Amino acid sequence: IPVFILAGLLVHCVFLVSIFDIYFSSPLVHGMTPQQTPLPPPAKRLVLFVADGLRADSLYELDSSGTPRAPYLRSILENNGSWGISHTRVPTESRPGHVALIAGFYEDVSAVAKGWKENPVEFDSVFNESKYTWSWGSPDILPMFAKGATGDHVYTFCYAAESEDFGAEDAAKLDTWVFDHVKSFFNSSRSNQTLFSALNEEKVVLFLHLLGIDTNGHAHRPNSREYQENIKQVDEGVKEIVSLIDNFYGNDGKTAFILTSDHGMTDWGSHGAGNPSETLTPLIAWGAGVNYPQKVTSQFFEDNFLKEWKLENLKRLDVNQADIAPLMASLIGVPFPLNSVGTLPLEYLNSSTLFKAESMFTNAVQILEQFKVKMSQKKETTLSFLFTPFKPLSDSEQINFLKKIRLYIQQQKYDEAVSLCKTLITLALEGLSYYHTYDRFFLGLSIAAGFVGWTTYVVLVIIKAHTNLTKTVPTNKKKSTVLSYGFASAGMIIAFFLLIQTCPWTYYIYCLLPVPVWYAVVKEIPVIQDLATNVLCLRIAQSIGFLLVCILGIEILVSILSLCVNRTKALIWTLLCVLLAIFPLMPVVGREPNIPLVIAAGLLTLLISFFSLASLCKSENKYRDKEDLRVYFYQMFSVALSTYVVSSTHNSLKNKQGLPVMNQIISWMTLVSSPVLLLLSPTFLFERLFSILLSLMSTYLLLSTGYEALFPLALFGLMFVWINMEQEALQHYGLSLKPKLAVFNFTCAMDITQFRQLHLDDVRRSFFFVFFLVTAFFGTGNIASINSFDPASVYCFLTVFSPFMMGGLLLLKVAIPFVLVSCAFEAVQVTTQLSSKSLFLIVLVFSDIMALHFFFLVKDYGSWLDIGTSISHYVLVMSLTIFMMVMNGLAQLLTTQRLGLPRRTKHHST
Repeated sequence: IPVFILAGLLVHCVFLVSIFDIYFSSPLVHGMTPQQTPLPPPAKRLVLFVADGLRADSLYELDSSGTPRAPYLRSILENNGSWGISHTRVPTESRPGHVALIAGFYEDVSAVAKGWKENPVEFDSVFNESKYTWSWGSPDILPMFAKGATGDHVYTFCYAAESEDFGAEDAAKLDTWVFDHVKSFFNSSRSNQTLFSALNEEKVVLFLHLLGIDTNGHAHRPNSREYQENIKQVDEGVKEIVSLIDNFYGNDGKTAFILTSDHGMTDWGSHGAGNPSETLTPLIAWGAGVNYPQKVTSQFFEDNFLKEWKLENLKRLDVNQADIAPLMASLIGVPFPLNSVGTLPLEYLNSSTLFKAESMFTNAVQILEQFKVKMSQKKETTLSFLFTPFKPLSDSEQINFLKKIRLYIQQQKYDEAVSLCKTLITLALEGLSYYHTYDRFFLGLSIAAGFVGWTTYVVLVIIKAHTNLTKTVPTNKKKSTVLSYGFASAGMIIAFFLLIQTCPWTYYIYCLLPVPVWYAVVKEIPVIQDLATNVLCLRIAQSIGFLLVCILGIEILVSILSLCVNRTKALIWTLLCVLLAIFPLMPVVGREPNIPLVIAAGLLTLLISFFSLASLCKSENKYRDKEDLRVYFYQMFSVALSTYVVSSTHNSLKNKQGLPVMNQIISWMTLVSSPVLLLLSPTFLFERLFSILLSLMSTYLLLSTGYEALFPLALFGLMFVWINMEQEALQHYGLSLKPKLAVFNFTCAMDITQFRQLHLDDVRRSFFFVFFLVTAFFGTGNIASINSFDPASVYCFLTVFSPFMMGGLLLLKVAIPFVLVSCAFEAVQVTTQLSSKSLFLIVLVFSDIMALHFFFLVKDYGSWLDIGTSISHYVLVMSLTIFMMVMNGLAQLLTTQRLGLPRRTKHHST
């Protein structure tokens, strides 16, 4: 069995890693030639304001008194510039949003392997193509563009990461910091000749990243006074900076200004998914090379925003977020970012039709260059007779497109040239996607073959070693040798086929893995034949019944339990199942913190504790030491303290007094001390499980903001009933009865557990275990999306933005229900004499069947919620075996181990 487990872990690790190669490889290519419009640009410099987390409606709409929230920007779009909505793509997060704005391409899904923290490959950007770029703002954003820049011409000025505090009195100070430092920068340049000369060069970019609005939105919600006041402060700051820059350059009219946002925000203060409030961001452009406001009598959009914002008579020019990068490049005359997939929004340009046509042609050639590199790479790694090109853009078609466009421009048919450029861009983008997913079907087929082979082998092992359905069949060594040579030859042919195509080394693993797996299956043909013979010997009715049990067994077996227990427990079981079923239906996002519910959960935990303690004190157990009960009082005090800390912390933050230091110390001490107190408790079954609940609840309460605080209590109640019902169910299967649960001791479990053959009832127990694990995972949210959690969940521990620390605490919150289920199942396993090895194999079959299903449902597009959910489904079932082993080990530790303290020795006769 150790070899089998090792092989299983290896196979599952390959299956798990495969999705990141098949679905989440980087779409970016390198080796393109920079493309630049040949005509002189209208602007010498560009100022980019990005108001992080600013919603379009929050900026454009009028307040209750009918006045604009941002008077200066409102006057700009009415009198001096062009405006519209920038449609962002999901995931609506800061990093992908800024990459789309400045580099022109959308989320690189391979960044999932980096925890969405940074782009895993180098990329080009408008900043990199500029002569000089100076930027001010967050340390989470600015270094990313300096890191990827060639040379030393992108300069960053960041405030300390500790400044990004959700509990701060006023997050608008982050924006004030930026404006103040820009002012002092320009003032100091007058006495610094080198800096002054650099600022007067052409192709200069000034980037102001304004994070205050986003931070206030998270902390107070977008409809709050703080969020709206921050917009006014940004409006005033932009006005001051524009005036400063115009004066510095002597009003030369060569500065272009753009204000936009990386993403919006939901009403409940989160972002990441595809809600319109998250994807609709403002775009206002003015200055050199930008069109003036265009008066219109009517315009049609599916939404009703124009009427709400009182902007019906000003032409609204909507763009995709990635279109802003080529717009900026065109305005200051730098090459379009090499990986940009944006289309130049010509209506924003105030220039000649020749300049527009040439710029559009440059845009099309730049995207076509990416297509040609991608096609060349795929052609080099595919045998010529197997290569299937993207027909709409064959070599001859590319030449025809380019010749026609150039001819139209020479003939001054600029509209026709622009139209043809847009068609070419669309086809090139389709071709990029075609070649990026070229090997997906082939690799997916290999992984599917491995899945089916491995699952078949595990089923054969279960039937052969853990049931009485087959008899031992002697091995035919001659046939075995022929089989081994045959499969070895097949493996060599596959390896040679991959070698001549110069495929990546990971392809060898994915394609060769099914060979040994299916060899192991074919070796067991005698077992399959013996099983088939036994089944065929049954009467037809019995055979049909057997098949129905195999196909629908899980659903049928679920109902068996209710027949094995008394009505009272069946009723309690049903009520608790209904109660637990409510939690996954509750909203994961879009809810306000409800601290009274957390307090209620704490008080309910204490109430249950008092009743449980009273019951323990009355019970007569000669093995129990009354001094052990003190541990429970300490744990109850910890729960009460956690309840107080949650209430106190949120009141303090509500009053803008920050996180109290004492509360923070108590929270961290509770986190550390809870497992220690747990291990001091007795190892009697119910007493240890009760201690586990108290320890986990004291931590879970500190991480709760609403109804989810009640989830562990409901889950523990159901686990408690499950243990009792499974114990009673033993009587119906002729198994030796265990000692009464009241005096059952986890430390004696290994002495009294006897291995036995599998029963159909064990399949039900395994199914329940898998079902409860999934319920624990999705009961109150999951790790699939940032949107699934409110940052307020970790406010008792820290309020300063720290993604890894916050992520670790949120993962702990997810793991706590898992621990409860695992400890309960440990109790079920040892009290029903269930073999761990048999359980492992049954769960392996369950997880592999589900994993194969989810493998083909993995998404590499959409929001973090969509992508993350598809990944979490697959990863959950794929790692279920590994996770089950870890949880089983942890459950054994928590249930059987006890820390010894100096105490008076007592002797009991047994």
